[in-house]
Amino acid sequence: MRIIVGITGGIAAYKAPAIIRALSELGHQVKVIPTQNALRFIGSTTLEAISHNSVDSQLFNDVEDVKHIALAQEADLVLVAPATASFIARYAAGIADDLLSNVILATKAKVLIAPAMHTEMWEHQATQHNISTLESRGVTVVYPGFGRLTGSDTGVGRLAETQDIIAAVLGLSLKQDYRGKSVLVVTGGTHEPIDSVRYIANRSSGKQGLALARVARSRGADVRLLAINLDGKAADFQDVKTAETAADVLEILTSDWALVDLILMPAAIGDFRVEKAEPGKLHRESDGGVNLHLISNPDILATLSERFIRLEAKPFVVGFAAHASEFETESIEESARHKLHAKSLDAIVANDISNGQVFNSDTNKVLILSNLGFAKSEGTKEHVANEILDFILPEIEKILSR
Repeated sequence: MRIIVGITGGIAAYKAPAIIRALSELGHQVKVIPTQNALRFIGSTTLEAISHNSVDSQLFNDVEDVKHIALAQEADLVLVAPATASFIARYAAGIADDLLSNVILATKAKVLIAPAMHTEMWEHQATQHNISTLESRGVTVVYPGFGRLTGSDTGVGRLAETQDIIAAVLGLSLKQDYRGKSVLVVTGGTHEPIDSVRYIANRSSGKQGLALARVARSRGADVRLLAINLDGKAADFQDVKTAETAADVLEILTSDWALVDLILMPAAIGDFRVEKAEPGKLHRESDGGVNLHLISNPDILATLSERFIRLEAKPFVVGFAAHASEFETESIEESARHKLHAKSLDAIVANDISNGQVFNSDTNKVLILSNLGFAKSEGTKEHVANEILDFILPEIEKILSR
């Protein structure tokens, strides 16, 4: 999607690069139009580096190209973040006195604004009237949050969080084909205690699962999240349960809370745990050795399949499999098909973790399999999340329509 990001002259302009970067990483083409006052807070060099496009705030440069009309016509969406009280007032009044305001009046694209200003300015009757006017014209407003403002004061007026602005953009740009469907995403990596201070863990970052949850929410789903040792990374979700160990995960997934239309399981569940964790702290022995007796954790996906087979309306379950091709005799497809059938899954997503190439990365490369076909996806984890949801949607709808 072709997105214009307008930046107006408020202190929150320093947050714009995070928004631009997030949109670019989702695969969108981003052009930035700062106002002259915005450039007092952030430089065009930074904006060009983040957006990978040149930045020109001047209305009267390249006038032979009728630049403001060309930009307005090519845009699929215009986002203004931050939007100051002055900009909102001029936009509501239809005043076009710089490049950004000319583009935004000329475009037929969807427009989204994220106001940021001091509480007194936000609550002023004129600002509230202007916001109502813009909303009545179809402009989407991402309302400011409560928090620390410029100086020592705190109140309403803080620019909405980046993830909330991105979610609003996705909500306008993505089809709402998951509306009415309940989705549970299980993500993160388990910690199995050795003693009171140590544990066995894995290298999962939870990024692919969080991308799936955010994209599903943006496509209209009612999203529940089981966050495993994510340390606050799931703060933008409402319906969240947390877990630490495989036993915690199993307990939650066998509760009624987990009865949904779709379960996505990109979590890294530890295969083993210490049979008897030490209640205190293990101390180094004189010979430097400690023997840990490991036992297998329950196979959560297999357990869920056994439970769901007894239900009249069972969730559609998508498993995820990590494949280390450098050590495996089977191909990634053979391994995935084996797990698909062995665990009675509806679909499986497999990726190659050789050389640690996926862990904590913002990109992924996966194979998606079901009994009805397969597909490949590569790109940002948000892009992969969209293609996973695209692949499984026809099968889910077929099941739900019965």
